[in-house]
Amino acid sequence: MSTTQEPFSPAGREAALARLASEELDVLVIGGGVVGAGAALDAVTRGLNTGLVEMRDYAAGTSSRSTKLFHGGLRYLEQFNFALVFEALKERSLNLETLAPHLVHPVEFIYPLTKAFDHAYVSLGMGVYDVMGSGRGVPHHMRYMRRAKAKESFPSGKGSEISGAISFYEGQVDDARHTMMIARTAANYGAAIANSTRVERFLREDDRVIGVVARDLESGKEFEIHAQHVINAAGVWTDEIQEMVGGRGSFRVRASKGVHVVVPRNRINSATGIIHRTEKSLLFIIPRGSHWVIGTTDTDWELDKAHPAASQTDIDYLLDHANALLADPLTRDDVVGVYAGLRPLLAGESESTSTLSREHAVASPVRGLTVIAGGKYTTYRVMAKDAVDNAVHGLDRVVAPSCTERIPLIGADGYFAAWNNRQAIARRAGLRVHVLEHLLNRYGSLYTQLLSLIEERPELGEPLTGGDEYLKAEVVYAASHEGAQHLDDILARRTRLSIEVRDRGVEAAQEVAALVAPILGWDAGQTAREIEHYTKRVAAEIESQKQPDDQTADSARLGAPDVRVGIPSA
Repeated sequence: MSTTQEPFSPAGREAALARLASEELDVLVIGGGVVGAGAALDAVTRGLNTGLVEMRDYAAGTSSRSTKLFHGGLRYLEQFNFALVFEALKERSLNLETLAPHLVHPVEFIYPLTKAFDHAYVSLGMGVYDVMGSGRGVPHHMRYMRRAKAKESFPSGKGSEISGAISFYEGQVDDARHTMMIARTAANYGAAIANSTRVERFLREDDRVIGVVARDLESGKEFEIHAQHVINAAGVWTDEIQEMVGGRGSFRVRASKGVHVVVPRNRINSATGIIHRTEKSLLFIIPRGSHWVIGTTDTDWELDKAHPAASQTDIDYLLDHANALLADPLTRDDVVGVYAGLRPLLAGESESTSTLSREHAVASPVRGLTVIAGGKYTTYRVMAKDAVDNAVHGLDRVVAPSCTERIPLIGADGYFAAWNNRQAIARRAGLRVHVLEHLLNRYGSLYTQLLSLIEERPELGEPLTGGDEYLKAEVVYAASHEGAQHLDDILARRTRLSIEVRDRGVEAAQEVAALVAPILGWDAGQTAREIEHYTKRVAAEIESQKQPDDQTADSARLGAPDVRVGIPSA
């Protein structure tokens, strides 16, 4: 399969870098998380000459480490923030039905009732939530379950603790994959997008920002990018980018650490996911393929932002709260994966990050620069629209309004038809139906490109060693079509082997590296370095998760530096 025209192929990245260095852009976006990718898509579909740079990989920070749900936000309903809940429910519907039905799918939950007043209080709140979300992409309205029905739905639940339940639906997403697909869609519409590209400093003309000086971290080359307007969508790095401009920003961002653990599906017997109130936040027990994802914590974090570390205390907190509902308690030995992410909250006066706003803010601290921060994954599209709305005020022409409500991500068109015909397609392709379903729910209608790879090289239809839920073709495709530059990108984000198998992807690393080396131009030395780096990353993460607190966990995690940090800042 030819990749010469693919924007996220190695050749496509080089072409994007050449454009960034030679053209004056209308809008340059800093940050390849979900908001930055969304801003690039919003801008380019308005007819703006758009670029985006990301210093590591798409979704490498917060946007690959979320609870992986499109949801209205029950916590915000408790705070009577009806506008935010309604906005999020609208976005949930758009993604389930129009924008990304191949990547966002309905998932059923129950809210166990454990106290006498829960039956009235929770039922009322969930009823309001259901009315606000009525008809918004989920299969049916909420249901009330009595004790016996709740036990039937959740056999692993403590019968003595659970006196009933409320059943309802949310949307589930592979956040890293979804973010990458937004960026790839923007590139398909003509945006010049490059990962492994770090902003070193801003270009100024009098009191106006006119672009940035960037460094390609793969080659080490420094170059200028000129743009009429720059959007800072760097998430938890917002303040650091602001410091490059100088002066005081309009707001500050405070990082809140959220930790999740992953356990095998057979350790909890439940027909649905579970959401329950804790003393600080909400506990999520989310079905995800052959696993459960359990989260989350909500604690202040002031240490390394690139690789926030989960401590033993974080893991114990989650297991303890899950075990309060489970008849057969989980132990540390049940945990096969752990991940920690940082929420970019707007800083306030409260000492607790759990009380800070999840609403977003947009500001222009200097001419030619827009800063967007705060918000939540579900409302990324609204945040992106608001950022671009602010940016176009500084342009010297009329710009079309946002149209991303009507722009499906690549792979969405034709997904429903392919899903309905999956048995016939699988039969013609010589695949098991569940394998084709797996491809459809990761690539949508782009599954045909994977089948073409397998047709050209039948061995790519085999499962990975040490990661048999994925085909070898998916690894090759990650490097040839999805912008992966390093082994870490593939094992942690294009696949999720870093959290889905007990060895965190170490066994698969050598085979994956061998598959992508010809595409990425690695020689034997580079291939060995990639494997060594990934092995050290896993060892450092596992060691950090044995530490008692944030400081010791952070120190242990820093034992394995980022694969892209070998080139110093200017």
